[in-house]
Amino acid sequence: MSERDLPMDEGGGDGGAGPAPGKRQPSPWQLIGTLGGAAVLAGFAIVLVYQWAHPQILAHRADRLRSAVQQVLGDPDSYRPMYVVDDELRDTLPAGADSADAATVYAGFHEGRLAGFAVPGEKPGYQDVVRLIFGYDPREDRVIGMTVLQSKETPGLGAKITSDSSFIGEFEGIEPPLVGVKEDGDGPHEVDMITGATISSEAVIEIINERLGAVGDALRDGASGVAPASAAGRGETARDGGAGDADAGGSP
Repeated sequence: MSERDLPMDEGGGDGGAGPAPGKRQPSPWQLIGTLGGAAVLAGFAIVLVYQWAHPQILAHRADRLRSAVQQVLGDPDSYRPMYVVDDELRDTLPAGADSADAATVYAGFHEGRLAGFAVPGEKPGYQDVVRLIFGYDPREDRVIGMTVLQSKETPGLGAKITSDSSFIGEFEGIEPPLVGVKEDGDGPHEVDMITGATISSEAVIEIINERLGAVGDALRDGASGVAPASAAGRGETARDGGAGDADAGGSP
């Protein structure tokens, strides 16, 4: 067979896999337009989902904070947010003050009298940041309750800081500064840490000590002048009312 008799490769050497006659390939601009349109639609969908979910997330945080404040202050009749700015307890932020520089606390009231302050705080634990809120009676200089707002500690170990009733009960009536002990702590400052969860337990103790170190003096000094919001001519935050800033669960 001569070369004249061999079949000719009309596809440019690609085994006939070239484009079919008359079929046009999309231009780069068409591809860019298609991808851009898909990106716009995806972004629009994300915005819609965010607008739908964000209010529900804020409402959930507010409910969680409201419940936590009630828990650590012994179910007060009402409470309201206050601020510690420049080591001074204030009803409102001063004009021009940056909220990031202020510590938010919640003053709770029983029958018109100050029951204590709910103080948020946070600190890295073993796995992630531990966020909690604790009650503090400045007149007696005692912690009166604690609950964890957020924790991703190890299930079955560090996660017990959120559910171990014995550990949580250690913070009812204890005097600062708190000291963690391995077992049988019966001193006025001692907290029995959870076996197998020493780091997580220490994180809770350190949060409370650090927050009281930062705002304790202001709370003790300003406690005598704190009155319920209604007595001060402002809208009172009652049990079924708002919880103030729903994002104030962390330490500033």
